[in-house]
Amino acid sequence: MAMDMTYFDAMEAKIPHGKIRTRFAPSPTGYMHVGNLRTALYTWLIARGGDGTFILRIEDTDQGRLVEGATDVIYRTMAECGLTYDEGPDVGGPVAPYIQSERRDTYGKYARLLVEKDHAYYCFCEKTESEEDSGDWGRAADPCRALSPEEIQAKLDAGAPYVIRQKIPDEGSTTFHDAIFGDITVENATLDDQVLLKRDGLPTYNFANVVDDHLMGITHVVRGSEYLSSAPKYNLLYQAFGWAVPTYVHCSPVMRDQNNKMSKRHGDPSYEDLKAQGYLTEAILNYVALLGWSPRGEIAEQEVFSLDELARAFDIAGISKSPAIFDIDKLTHFNALYLRAMSPEAFHAAAEPYIRQAVKKPTLDTRAIAALLQARCEKLTEIPEKVGFFEALPPYGKDLFTNKKSKTNDEVSRRMLESVIPALDELPDWSQEAIHGCLMGLAARLEVKNATLMWPVRIAAAGQAVTPGGAVEICQILGRDECLWRLKVGLEMLNA
Repeated sequence: MAMDMTYFDAMEAKIPHGKIRTRFAPSPTGYMHVGNLRTALYTWLIARGGDGTFILRIEDTDQGRLVEGATDVIYRTMAECGLTYDEGPDVGGPVAPYIQSERRDTYGKYARLLVEKDHAYYCFCEKTESEEDSGDWGRAADPCRALSPEEIQAKLDAGAPYVIRQKIPDEGSTTFHDAIFGDITVENATLDDQVLLKRDGLPTYNFANVVDDHLMGITHVVRGSEYLSSAPKYNLLYQAFGWAVPTYVHCSPVMRDQNNKMSKRHGDPSYEDLKAQGYLTEAILNYVALLGWSPRGEIAEQEVFSLDELARAFDIAGISKSPAIFDIDKLTHFNALYLRAMSPEAFHAAAEPYIRQAVKKPTLDTRAIAALLQARCEKLTEIPEKVGFFEALPPYGKDLFTNKKSKTNDEVSRRMLESVIPALDELPDWSQEAIHGCLMGLAARLEVKNATLMWPVRIAAAGQAVTPGGAVEICQILGRDECLWRLKVGLEMLNA
């Protein structure tokens, strides 16, 4: 008896048409690796650049890989990155639900429709799930392909467990078109009868993708190039259902080096790891966009893009076939550019938690410290070690007072501090302008270069050779009492 098509007709009627529709469909496995973030970004850019619709779909049918709380990581990452979606589990939409495990009845119906169309079959063979998933199951070895309708019905009536497999044509070839790699033709004889519906009634990744992409009206599918080998089987499924095939965009992998793909197992950073390492979301997105894509035309040389600029500039033709190598130094370069371009207020807001890790005294002005750091900082995580000296004078040796370029040694430094301490002590106003004027005037009176006076003052005030900011800024931030005490400690060291 032919299947009632009412359900399928109703599902078709819900599909939106007429504009670009893309989807990001992550599995909730606990973190967002760089390749995943790039896929999310590219799918978002294709939708936004084409005035289309961007959809978030959660692919949780592989129950063994699920991690508690992982869906929240996906929501949080999308929000932090500004990758707003128009339809999704938490916002709804015309083709809900957007979580695959909530759609399981749908897949069973479509798998059985394929059986009716003779493009799939019930398989009752005893095989482990790993055998099913590996694809190492030759069609010739599967006797279920040849079962009669009566034999199949008898097994179903007896409650025999089964999977539903795709029935690949025995002869001919299938040609699949990809926007990046062009036409790919595969002999059908080389394709296995992949499992569509597992024994537990849940679909395999490949089958759920095809069904959901069609029912959600997806026009462009962005995925990793490792799926190219599966692509002809997708085409055969679309043809079997009589559905239009979406535009496929397969992106080459993000590599750690020439030979190895990035992998969480090998300690390569996820998006959250990069954030924890002091990188800004905007810099991460900008860098990830350029991992495998290049702007063309007038903006071919442009490196720094806001999200809006990327949406205007992005085109599929700019995606490379070659793997992209993730270069942490290049990301650090981008991060420094972004830090320097921030407003002073925005930089202070980002830097303050890191400053306060090392500088606890409430009297010390974090805004003034942030102003010193902004042009001298590549990552936010560098901040605590750069500013710890404000909290407490670190131990140091008097060899720091000797500097060839500044023409200082112990004797010169002693003379400078002996003059500076009383001069600063008498200042009526403890401002940068007053301190600067005092020290400049003193250098002129002592007939020495400014650097000859400033070097020992900075060393005594900070207790370290490399500091963000110079002597004047450091003295002002420390405050009169702390500054003069430190200069006296330095002078005592030089007198010892």
